[in-house]
Amino acid sequence: MSQGTLIASAPPAVAPRGGLRRLARRNSTIAFLLTLPLILLILGLVVYPFLYALYLSTLNKRMTRFIGLENFTFLFTRETFWNVVFQSVLFAVSAVVLKALIGFILAHVLHALPSKGQRKWRGMLLVPWVVPPAISTLAWWWLFDPSYSAFNWALMGIGVDPVPWLGQSGWARFSVILVNVWYGSPFFMIMYLAALKSVPDQLYEAAAIDGATGWQKLRHVTFPMMRNIISITVLFSLIVTFANFDIVRILTNGGPQDTTHVFATYAFQVGIQSGDIPLGASVSLFMFPLLAVFAIFTLRGVNKRSKEMA
Repeated sequence: MSQGTLIASAPPAVAPRGGLRRLARRNSTIAFLLTLPLILLILGLVVYPFLYALYLSTLNKRMTRFIGLENFTFLFTRETFWNVVFQSVLFAVSAVVLKALIGFILAHVLHALPSKGQRKWRGMLLVPWVVPPAISTLAWWWLFDPSYSAFNWALMGIGVDPVPWLGQSGWARFSVILVNVWYGSPFFMIMYLAALKSVPDQLYEAAAIDGATGWQKLRHVTFPMMRNIISITVLFSLIVTFANFDIVRILTNGGPQDTTHVFATYAFQVGIQSGDIPLGASVSLFMFPLLAVFAIFTLRGVNKRSKEMA
């Protein structure tokens, strides 16, 4: 066989590789262009306000002079601010734990129902999450109102003294947590229900063959398969709950005696109502390191479990 024949019969290895590279570059460019509106939206609504808040927090009250971290050091010396930190953590952690627990129970109850009845109950249970929180909180405010409280009317009907739902610190904290749990539980329910439907039935059948009880199936099958979605849902809800404004603002406005203030309402009071915008920006930024640390550990755990499952 001649040398020319060998050259002619050799497979063209360079041309397909170059074509794949061009295709990959073209797909990457298309993907970037498709995500560009979302990137610009995040830059405009998240990154820029965050950087601007950082800048404002370094100015004096009149916003005419750079003072560095003096606003933060001033906040650290105020007892009211540490009460806000305590109330924000108590409000967010208590509400998220209760929402996760109630959502998990409701998801299992719905998952056990037939498909036809499941749609009806799923739609009804989603109503609290669909209704705008400002409107639903106004209804709750009427239920808690000291003069016309429907709850107190029902309690007096059975001979129980009226409860100062919004007039005492303990009851006021309970009230804002209750409303947040009522509003956010359907979100956990629908996320956990979707996760339950993705668990293969073969795993439960194998566990039943091995003689596993209902609790053992829940512990060794359901929880491991739902762990990632539970972590992501809790993280998302914790961020939203920490930044909650409307429920506390409408129900208590931070009272009584600033005992129900969270970061958002206290930042509004200090920055907008009192006219100290740099100090208000400092209050709003304080939640960032708390949530960042929690998010880093949560996402690290999710990535680790994803790699183990892969």
